[in-house]
Amino acid sequence: MSSAEIDTYSAQDAPEFAAAQFVRWFREVAPYVHDFRGKTFVVAFGGELIEDEGLESLVADLSLLSALGVKLVLVHGSRPQVNEQLRLKGYTTQFGRGTEPTSPEALECAKEAAGEIRLDIEAAFSQGLPNTPMSHAKIRVISGNFVTARPVGVINGIDYRRAGTVRKLDIDAMHNVISQGAIVLLSPLGFSPTGEAFNLAMEDLATNAAVALRAEKLIFLTQNRTVTETDGSVDTELARKDADELLAQGVLDEDTSAFLGHASLAVKRGVARAHLVPYTLDGSILLEIFTHDGVGTMVVEDTLEDLRPAVADDVGAIVQLIEPLESDGTLVPRGRAVIERDVEKFTVLEHDGVIYGCVSVIPYLSDGMAEMACLIVHSEWQGAGDGEKLLRHAEATARAHGARRLFVLTTRTSHWFLKRGFVQGGVSDLPHEKRAHYNHSRNSLVFIKRL
Repeated sequence: MSSAEIDTYSAQDAPEFAAAQFVRWFREVAPYVHDFRGKTFVVAFGGELIEDEGLESLVADLSLLSALGVKLVLVHGSRPQVNEQLRLKGYTTQFGRGTEPTSPEALECAKEAAGEIRLDIEAAFSQGLPNTPMSHAKIRVISGNFVTARPVGVINGIDYRRAGTVRKLDIDAMHNVISQGAIVLLSPLGFSPTGEAFNLAMEDLATNAAVALRAEKLIFLTQNRTVTETDGSVDTELARKDADELLAQGVLDEDTSAFLGHASLAVKRGVARAHLVPYTLDGSILLEIFTHDGVGTMVVEDTLEDLRPAVADDVGAIVQLIEPLESDGTLVPRGRAVIERDVEKFTVLEHDGVIYGCVSVIPYLSDGMAEMACLIVHSEWQGAGDGEKLLRHAEATARAHGARRLFVLTTRTSHWFLKRGFVQGGVSDLPHEKRAHYNHSRNSLVFIKRL
């Protein structure tokens, strides 16, 4: 079924019984559910999220992730709450981004703010009213003295006093908590072996936790601090080296730069993926995790999208891509056995472990030609130029085989090929071997492109 045959809606606007859409969405997230079950995500957010009343919806989404088998570690910040405490007590000090000198008085405010936020988070996870996302949820949230800190000390003549950095984390204790299905909650405070408390930067704490836990993902929920393209659209995926180059240019605002810098550092130190996700979009953490492009900026060691030769393990995914087009007559039926036999002629397009495109190139070198077949991009991911990418790859592969011309047989997509430099030919233009097996009952059109 093509995407054009199904009405799509936003979560807010969808009819109550949009059954086809519900089933399609549920099936499409299945690969992600399988992939992430048992993996650890570190989710970090500042006190701004709580101030903007985003906690309840976030907790509902995190509860769903927990129910799907994702192991969660939450790291919260408290900057606006600490600043409000300081203001109410008559202090002029106000905290900005990053690590700043912390007086004993400011540390007390940080303790108060962290305590209040911790209780708010525990209360939110304790909800269970019927007909709400938290119905039947029984999730324990456990916090404690998991973080050993050390003082920042004196830097450039400035004494940072009670500001600290992470010295180590009690990973064994944290693993023990999450292995029992509970959520670890880390507040931006750490303690020294002598019992002193230190104020920590949320971003630094989250990064250290993700690295130490070998987390699959580090997710920063931000007010709207994603990396954007020149046209204003979100740059959904950045290789770490590209993120570092962008940071070196100094063109980002302070908050985005801070989050992106920690995301890059986390990936450099072994975290598989780090994300900057806008919490201002309802359900953003689910959209980022369970949709192809997501809604935020993801940093990876290298780009996740991969055009690679198909292997035997890909046959099932290729069959799933091909079957709908065979059913509606767009492609001639091949059967799984044929795909298995010819799998080495396929190239697949993969993103984050999900195969969503393929193409096959069959050489007929005695005639100086090659056939391009099964050029498919999943309907949900069309329109982003992936078909062009597969075409360019097929052309390059044909040239590498020594072919001078590339041909396709099609019954429904002639205009797509005409726009890309193919010209219509006839059956007589096909290689001798292909002519002998041409299916006249399908009456496929022949298009040829000189390479």
